[in-house]
Amino acid sequence: MHINNLHKDGYDFKQLAKTLPELARFVINKVARRPTIDFSDPLAVKLLNQALLKHHYKLDYWDIPTGFLCPPVPGRADYIHHIADLLAGSNVNVGNIDNIVGLDIGVGANAIYPIVGSQVYGWQFVGSEVNPASIQSAQNIVNANPNLKNHLTIRQQFNAADIFKGVIQTQDRFSFTMCNPPFHANVQEASVGSQRKNTNLARNKQKRTGSISKKPEHSLNHLNFAGQHNELWCQGGEVAFIQKMIDESQHFATQVQWFTCLVSKKENLKGIYQQLAAVNAHEVLTINMSQGSKISRFVAWRF
Repeated sequence: MHINNLHKDGYDFKQLAKTLPELARFVINKVARRPTIDFSDPLAVKLLNQALLKHHYKLDYWDIPTGFLCPPVPGRADYIHHIADLLAGSNVNVGNIDNIVGLDIGVGANAIYPIVGSQVYGWQFVGSEVNPASIQSAQNIVNANPNLKNHLTIRQQFNAADIFKGVIQTQDRFSFTMCNPPFHANVQEASVGSQRKNTNLARNKQKRTGSISKKPEHSLNHLNFAGQHNELWCQGGEVAFIQKMIDESQHFATQVQWFTCLVSKKENLKGIYQQLAAVNAHEVLTINMSQGSKISRFVAWRF
């Protein structure tokens, strides 16, 4: 993980359970192993997030509605820290909090990126969202935490076909935009992806405990990899979404210093680079991130 990531040394479950006592009953202590939780248990994962956000980011309240994405905080934090590096490499003083404003496309019900960015760096954020339930959840988080109230403004995207249009206003100036786009092309593909993740979790749990899960296969879809359709899939999948984002970005070239977006699959980069060339992006970077054995990346461009 990034050297500045607060989670790079793993989870201190003893301390986290002190911060959030409700987590304690979900902590698994195995002989000769570090404490952990059952990551296939959605309640355990949500409580872990609540403990992390309370302990490291000083939140009094954080929650999400049932069926919405529960984000892995360390990986989300890495994206923020690498954006800080991107800005610093462009001679931006990342500590000058009065001048740094980020736009989170798809802030979601969890508002995780503005939480990390505001509490670690003091940045301001605008978060866009199409789902009214997500907007209400994110706004509840802001309203319940005094340290977020002056750092995050949520704007509804009324046209789901648009990304920046209808969100970026004439007077806006953003240091960066960021986005965790829908990965899949349709609901069937999203369901298969979620089931694969949960199957891997069940296999890892069996190796760890020696027991076989009794949960029926149809129950896998409601575990911690749940998500609303706009969080998981869109017509044409990730490539189509990012290409649309790139196409729109050229119309806001003077208002945004860096556009960025996560790319889940390395093989999708070719089509993304082609679209960036088509709009004559002045500079394009691909920034790799590593969390254990998982490699992720985001593409950054400017005009």
